[in-house]
Amino acid sequence: MDASEISSLAQPNWPPKAYKNIDFLDSAAARSIRVLCELSEPAIRFKKHKVFDTIVLFGSARTLHPDEAKRRLREAEAACKGISEPEPEALRRLALARANMKAAPYYAATMEIAERLTRWSMGLDDKTRKFLICSGGGPGIMEAANRGAKQAGGESVGFGISLPFEQGLNPYITEDLKFEFHYFFVRKYWFVLIAKALVAFPGGFGTLDEVFETLTLVQTGKVKKPLPTVLFGGEFWNNLINFNQLVEWGVISAEDLNLFKIIDSVEEATDYVIQEITKNCLNGGVPHGPEHF
Repeated sequence: MDASEISSLAQPNWPPKAYKNIDFLDSAAARSIRVLCELSEPAIRFKKHKVFDTIVLFGSARTLHPDEAKRRLREAEAACKGISEPEPEALRRLALARANMKAAPYYAATMEIAERLTRWSMGLDDKTRKFLICSGGGPGIMEAANRGAKQAGGESVGFGISLPFEQGLNPYITEDLKFEFHYFFVRKYWFVLIAKALVAFPGGFGTLDEVFETLTLVQTGKVKKPLPTVLFGGEFWNNLINFNQLVEWGVISAEDLNLFKIIDSVEEATDYVIQEITKNCLNGGVPHGPEHF
């Protein structure tokens, strides 16, 4: 028996262990295992980097930086200029470009709020606490949030989600605090678990989903900690939802309107969040640390 035959006997062609079997891990049968991974791995990373407090900023993935919005509007206007009956596609692009210009100030506001809150957090006397900006990790308002934090010289968190479109992590998230989730419900769990405040900017179905799910958790007592919630942009929120109508129909209580605050200015939003976090977390209030996990 030569050396190659002996080696073959010593190292038989074993099948892969279950936890190394990619076909199994990607199967429907292993869904619960994948869910546990998305619950467990972020906790380990957060402990390592001592991240136990976040300020969540979220809104539309489609909101553009003002400079980009202006550029697209100029192009759309140029495509229609001097044409008595522009093509339907050109008119659609023009309408979208105008909508983008209307929303663009919220990108700038998000950046400024994120930058102010990050500078405040970095300047705290209590160096055991750091309140990191946290976003959904993608473009638009999410990008603006992480960008503002980076502009202040601070860290920030990005909870990305795998989608057929609008996917991909923005480049402003702290490298070790980039996450990519498959399951929306686990991502939402992490959004709420260590959040100490939320600021919602104009957005679509995803933004509304996050707002109302969070308010429901607080309203029903599933989230017991104080969780100040700002809806930024009265023009958007008041025209979109008649909250008083919910009270008039008796489907919520008048007191439920105190679960959130509609604010229009960067200064007021920043001051409110800082005031609430200081009251709730920095004066012997909501604890922080690995006990979260």
